[in-house]
Amino acid sequence: MLRLLRLLLLLLLLPPPGSPEPPGLALLSPGAPPQAPDLLYADGLRAYAAGAWAPAVALLREALRSRVALGRTRRDCRTRCAAEPGAALPALLPAAPGPGAARGAWEPLLLRAALRRAECLTQCAARRLGPGGAARLRVGSALRDAFRRREPYNYLQRAYYQLKKLDLAAAAAHTFFVANPTHLQMREDMAKYRRMPGVRPQSFRDLETPPYWAAYDTGLELLGRQEAELALPRLEEALQESLAQMESCRAGCEGPEEQQREEEEEGTGSQGGLYEAIAGHWIRVLQCRQRCVGDTATRPGRSFPVPDFLPSQLRRLHEAHAQVGNLSQAVENVLSVLLFYPEDEAAQKALDRYQAQLGEPRPGLVPREDIRRFVLRSLGEKKQLYYAMEHLGASFKDPDPWTPAAFIPEALREKLREDQEKRPWDHEPPQPKPSTHWKDVLLLEGVTLTQDARQLNGSERAVLDGLLTPAECGVLLQLAKDAAEAGARSGYRGRRSPHTPHERFEGLTVLKAAQLARAGAVGGQGAQLLLEVSERVRTLTQAYFSPERPLHLSFTHLVCRSAIEGEQAQRMDLSHPVHADNCVLDPDTGECWREPPAYTYRDYSGLLYLNDDFQGGDLFFTEPNALTVTAQVRPRCGRLVAFSSGGENPHGVWAVTRGRRCALALWHTWAPEHREQEWTEAKELLQEPEEEGEETPSRDPAPEPPSRRRQRAQDKAGKPPRVREEL
Repeated sequence: MLRLLRLLLLLLLLPPPGSPEPPGLALLSPGAPPQAPDLLYADGLRAYAAGAWAPAVALLREALRSRVALGRTRRDCRTRCAAEPGAALPALLPAAPGPGAARGAWEPLLLRAALRRAECLTQCAARRLGPGGAARLRVGSALRDAFRRREPYNYLQRAYYQLKKLDLAAAAAHTFFVANPTHLQMREDMAKYRRMPGVRPQSFRDLETPPYWAAYDTGLELLGRQEAELALPRLEEALQESLAQMESCRAGCEGPEEQQREEEEEGTGSQGGLYEAIAGHWIRVLQCRQRCVGDTATRPGRSFPVPDFLPSQLRRLHEAHAQVGNLSQAVENVLSVLLFYPEDEAAQKALDRYQAQLGEPRPGLVPREDIRRFVLRSLGEKKQLYYAMEHLGASFKDPDPWTPAAFIPEALREKLREDQEKRPWDHEPPQPKPSTHWKDVLLLEGVTLTQDARQLNGSERAVLDGLLTPAECGVLLQLAKDAAEAGARSGYRGRRSPHTPHERFEGLTVLKAAQLARAGAVGGQGAQLLLEVSERVRTLTQAYFSPERPLHLSFTHLVCRSAIEGEQAQRMDLSHPVHADNCVLDPDTGECWREPPAYTYRDYSGLLYLNDDFQGGDLFFTEPNALTVTAQVRPRCGRLVAFSSGGENPHGVWAVTRGRRCALALWHTWAPEHREQEWTEAKELLQEPEEEGEETPSRDPAPEPPSRRRQRAQDKAGKPPRVREEL
């Protein structure tokens, strides 16, 4: 009932049809306290799934705004309460001559201040968020990850498209793509938006990226054009906004979500007594605050931070000030660089040069106050964290290369020095392998997106062509034929299909193919290509659907379905009944139960077709009722149909009424413990040295006749090769 009321309220807040959409993400309900972002997001996804586009937009936008407003409220409360006189922590704890005096001297001061601070935060949260707001609006880790990946904008762009609001659809798509640059499906969507006549270049704007990145990039561009005077305001803005973003990040480290995240990662909550719990919580807060340096310096969609982000900004500032003759400001900024790197020769020489140009001592020229505070505070936190590492077994990865060695305990210096030398962002970070592999290998071989999810009338579906050349299809078809003639007993052993009595079903796994190749019963070229192609499909599927989360092959099966002659007249059944790949589909209720006997760990499925010289055998998708067909795909050589494995993609295969239909079926999983062990075994088996005198086939020769290979194997062993029977 509450969700229904929320939905009705948001519908009332929507602008009337035809009215202009407010730019950006202006508040729909000004002055109202933020609502629970997780409930709004869940309701938005339900509305989206039901095709209620306007309510979906309203709910998703309100979820985004509520999350921002919630964070702002908490940061404001912490800032205000930190300034409360009674809630301020004691700056100096009085020294005490003995243990008894120490307890009486500092403990009441510290705990009284902590209680007052907690009281202030509770009252402030109640005023701004409503009674129980801080606990009621806690955001779980799954939702935080979804917002960090900007997933709401993926749904928003599709909903805006359905509502014919192309300008906002392009902005939402661009916002998602900035944080997910390897997301292939969004890349295709962006290309489509650029071709639409109603979309302007300024439509592609980022609704989420902090403003300091725009100022930073503009400042660098102006500096590159030798326009230092114009660059200075943008560089100063970038520095100030970077520091403000870091403060905002640090404030969030005291929130309940951060504490929950740390406990989830460590697998433990508070342990020990009062002081152990206080120390543990404080260490987690300090660790989080130190991570804010890297978080602020990391561009959306990148894996590594910009190296030395703050010192590098100060270097550019002092150089730009010197170019326009602002020598006093140049001195302040170069002195600030020396706070990070006191022995920096280039900064020392620049300082000497500026002071010589000034001509007289300027005792009032000191480092920037904002940078001085930042460095002193950061060093104080590092000192506590290194103490915790040495004496309490805490972990800490220092994000900064400028930390003085004197702050690091002697016992930790050698190990930390080794870690420092291995830091990945000291050099230009490489592009993620899936993206590089896709760009340099698959695209160059002519892989194209033929149909996306919208054209297939569903979600997380795609048809891509060009994954195999005709020659490669021929090699794999020959492999399947040779394995069947060799009596390979893999899969369903070439008997009648378990799904229909009117077809025969032959299956070959990667390990069985490798074993047959080693025995000489099939060509090694085909077995090797089977491995290569399965990895090619996995890479593409990950790049398209899951660029930030690795996918693993869980099972690879080369399958052929052959129509049995004389049994096709008046046939009414399917080659493969409608089903889902990781759940048990109940067509009567439309539910899909993710439980055994389904392979619940499967996350994405793929079908790579090898031929089209048969009748029937098309793949089709249905509604959850298993009756209403929503899309149909005709097999052809090199065509991949990839889709998520859940109940959102029920699918089946029409009857094969003539000929033989062959395809490579692949399933992928996010769970590394369910990766396909046989794939690794097959790879190792094929990499073993060949026997002396045996030829190593090249990649693209014509397939060798199977009779000649079998004869050669018999000549070597004196008897036909034995093939291990699969269970």
